[in-house]
Amino acid sequence: MSTVNLRPWQRSAFNLFRKTAGPDYLAVATPGAGKTTFALACARAELADENRPLIVVAPTSHLKIQWSRAAHRMGLQLDPDWSPGEGLARDVHGLVTTYQQLAIGHAAKKLAGISAEGFVILDEIHHAGYEKAWGDGVRKSFGHAHKRLSLSGTPFRSDAAQIPFVRYDNTAEGELAHADYTYGYAEALRDGGVVRPVYFPRVDGEMEWTSATGDTVSANFQDELTNDQSSMRLRTALSLEGEWMPAVLKKANDQLRNIRSEQRDAGGLVIATDQDHAQQIALLLRDRFCVPADVVVSDDPGASQKIAEFSENDRPWLVSVRMVSEGVDIPRLRVGVFATTTSTELFFRQAVGRFVRWQAGRPSQKAYVYIPDDPRLRAHAFTIAEARRHVLRPPGTGDDEFKPDDGLENRAVEVDIEQMSLFSVVASTATDITMHTVGEDGKHLDGIDFEMNFSPEDLGMVAYDAEPDPPEPFFSDDPLLGLDLPEIPTAAGLIPLGSMSVAEIKNDLRTRNAHVAKRLVDITGWDHAKVQGEMNRLAGVNRVAGATNEQLSRRLRYAESWLRRLQRT
Repeated sequence: MSTVNLRPWQRSAFNLFRKTAGPDYLAVATPGAGKTTFALACARAELADENRPLIVVAPTSHLKIQWSRAAHRMGLQLDPDWSPGEGLARDVHGLVTTYQQLAIGHAAKKLAGISAEGFVILDEIHHAGYEKAWGDGVRKSFGHAHKRLSLSGTPFRSDAAQIPFVRYDNTAEGELAHADYTYGYAEALRDGGVVRPVYFPRVDGEMEWTSATGDTVSANFQDELTNDQSSMRLRTALSLEGEWMPAVLKKANDQLRNIRSEQRDAGGLVIATDQDHAQQIALLLRDRFCVPADVVVSDDPGASQKIAEFSENDRPWLVSVRMVSEGVDIPRLRVGVFATTTSTELFFRQAVGRFVRWQAGRPSQKAYVYIPDDPRLRAHAFTIAEARRHVLRPPGTGDDEFKPDDGLENRAVEVDIEQMSLFSVVASTATDITMHTVGEDGKHLDGIDFEMNFSPEDLGMVAYDAEPDPPEPFFSDDPLLGLDLPEIPTAAGLIPLGSMSVAEIKNDLRTRNAHVAKRLVDITGWDHAKVQGEMNRLAGVNRVAGATNEQLSRRLRYAESWLRRLQRT
């Protein structure tokens, strides 16, 4: 028996989950609130009732590893390297896969067999609506599961196709996913010790570009433009051919340097438009501002390792495209630059979620995300800022009737590809930075304009000295918040909880087995298949992919003994 300490919202959501009779449950909780811990507590309880296979579906390959490590800390062993051609090793409780992998026909068929009467966690379930094949894969893989727990950090709407296992409510905004439990950003701020307050310096500018027709167009972010022109204006600002982007990066770097004077490991994240853009931004940070900048992109096979290393080290900047926009846990991030043309509310909230994660023991944790003063992004920032303001200010001290313009487009602007190929940047300069704040008289103001030559203190900490920090973390002696759960054995028995997970040990043993096999191929002259088959025969192993760690260790010992005998002859 072990005790899992839950936050009040986690225990409340857990209690409701356990009372829910149906097979499906959707929990929507703000990024940083602890959805993973909540979900794994539910899994422990369900597997204690009856030992079922556990399957987790994550949005990215990196998050597979993150889920596996989190499960290990909760006494559950998940294999993040599972492939459709293999079964489950006997020393794990289940596996972690991705929505993309579910779209493979034979993977869905294999998972349907594994998950029958199993427990399934669907992390950021809205991903199942990104492509029809992903939604079909979810439906085929888990239609017969005993229980499906869906998670999301953002409430989401239905587009053309509804997401499997999610119920929808008809609202004035369209069909909205029905959540069984919701825990918002404002509630998390009010509870204290859960999330940080995030502020949005919004940067205007003068942009000039040549359109597809050959016309030269000039505009700032306050000018009313068509959708096509708005997209070109944003692309012009974000282009490294102008001076808007370098000016914003300078202000963000100054802000980060100011924070690092008090928190030495504070980090910054730039979310770029594409991989070339990310590389250019990193080069600019290194060459012009003389600060190290790491880049993580999906094409890099070592991207997950780079993210893991950045979360633990004290390097100042990370530049990415989409890999760090959702789910990735890097609590030391304090400054961000939203430098992508993706302008949907869902993506914006996911990106901002990277900066809200609370770090225990730090008295002040305000975070800053620099954004173009584009009307769509401005609307998204206002909704988050309003939630923050109503928590950090007493009710009634501001204009409670303020609402962002409901007519603003919350979707990404789609532009004709041929038009964009003829579009070219002429120039861009940054002008004003606007902070969403409240005046001394308590009236809500649209913002405060600052000249670009102000110090980082003027653009950050001093501007919000009047804003209180969130409440102190919630502590309680209530025994109901401590959840006692029995240990769950695997098919191979109870796995002792060590510093490394079963998956991490398994990966190390597989690597060492492969290294010995290569040396045996070189000495014997046999092909790889024959060497691998002999190694399996000596150890009594059918397939490496489905072997337990005990079997992999035995296989390595016998192979090393075989290698030593050959080396002596």
